[in-house]
Amino acid sequence: MDTFTISKNLNKNKVFILQKSELDKRLDPFFYIPELLELETKVLAKKPKKLRDYVVNIASGATPKRAEEEKYYSDKENGIPFLRVQNLSQTGALSLDNTKFINNETHNGMLKRSQVSEGDLLVKITGVGRMAVASVAPKNFIGNINQHVCVIKTKSKKVSETLASFLNSDIGEKLASRRSTGGTRPALDYPALLSIPIIEDERILQLKKELVKQKTTNEQKAEKLLASIDAYLLKELGVELPEKQENTLESRMFIRSIKDISGSRFDPFYNNDNFKSFFNSLQNSIYSFKNFKTISNISSGAIINTSKYLKEGIPLIRIQNVLSNGIDFTKTKYISIETYNKQFPSQIKSGELLFGMSGTIGRVAIAQNNLPKCLLNQRIAKVYVNDESNNIYIQSVLNSPIGIKQFSRIGTGGIQINIGISDIENLKIPLPPKEKQDEIANHITAIRNQAQVLKEKTKALILKSNKEIEDILLN
Repeated sequence: MDTFTISKNLNKNKVFILQKSELDKRLDPFFYIPELLELETKVLAKKPKKLRDYVVNIASGATPKRAEEEKYYSDKENGIPFLRVQNLSQTGALSLDNTKFINNETHNGMLKRSQVSEGDLLVKITGVGRMAVASVAPKNFIGNINQHVCVIKTKSKKVSETLASFLNSDIGEKLASRRSTGGTRPALDYPALLSIPIIEDERILQLKKELVKQKTTNEQKAEKLLASIDAYLLKELGVELPEKQENTLESRMFIRSIKDISGSRFDPFYNNDNFKSFFNSLQNSIYSFKNFKTISNISSGAIINTSKYLKEGIPLIRIQNVLSNGIDFTKTKYISIETYNKQFPSQIKSGELLFGMSGTIGRVAIAQNNLPKCLLNQRIAKVYVNDESNNIYIQSVLNSPIGIKQFSRIGTGGIQINIGISDIENLKIPLPPKEKQDEIANHITAIRNQAQVLKEKTKALILKSNKEIEDILLN
């Protein structure tokens, strides 16, 4: 019988043949990709230990119900950091931006088994994207985790840092991904995670420490640049915002006459003195403030049934895809071209402003240039500003304390905060002449570009570090 062969023109990592004798427990093709098999063979030749050899204890967390937020969650001042996948970093350092917090009762009760302390190794075990991203809890840290992360207690912080350095390398990630299972949401169970071979080499730990140092420097510079935008904008507009009042009983008590609130909302938060002082300060600015509807055309996205979602097609932009720097196309759902063509009013065009209308309200993005065909869902508003307004200037105002304060006032609802089209239309916007708007927009764009350069430098450093680590481990 003739031996079957595959054309050399095909990618051997996508089309390959295995003998039955070469199968090992799993039957899925991904596990046997030649590139990954070759890598594992090289690593095993170094006679490494397995991750399980370093583990004193391992546990994963859970996510308390958002429907019972008051029972489980807290604020930054009184709560315990509740770590999720987005808090883990390839550098091995925890990223505590956008951290959620749970109360002490949840930390010491429902989630007692997954408590995190100084020196613990935290590893991503579920989710799309890079697998087994690992970070180490810093000095004096106390926290907890959700179900997509596991906490591993080792013999020392140095051991945890060494393990994180290897897992965050491209080699470690490939070995981890090879062991993951699942389609749309890959996962590592404990046996798979603990079977990852580990090559110990303190040189990679030193490389990671140098990377973290440079990354931190770049991020601090970028953050300082971006933080200067608000101060610059307020100064150019002549806006002096009132100082934040202390949260005392006296500051929370006020009186309003019925005529002051007639035809408006009656809740105390909406009518408190902080907002009254804020709007008074706007009246003293250099330029007049007008309702946003006078310079814009606003509409919301389409209601698309989840049964219409596809694995590929036209991107459907949801609230999680709208970031302050534009549209993020990761974790995107897709629809057919037929569905897209039927929803002309919700089709996005480059240069339009996009507003989150529920959940994280008030985040305003500009649809990027050269935008592909994509559609908005109903939780986002799109805004076209007239030719007498600069869209970058308007976005900057809305993302500044001037806009954020107004968004915080108009949001309604309990757990899920919402705003409507009329709320957006009634936002107060300072309107200097178009030439001044252009000047402010150009200055802010230059600042953002400088910050972006620093971010790109960090990305290049990570790539360089991973290449050096690969050379150390395999050569």
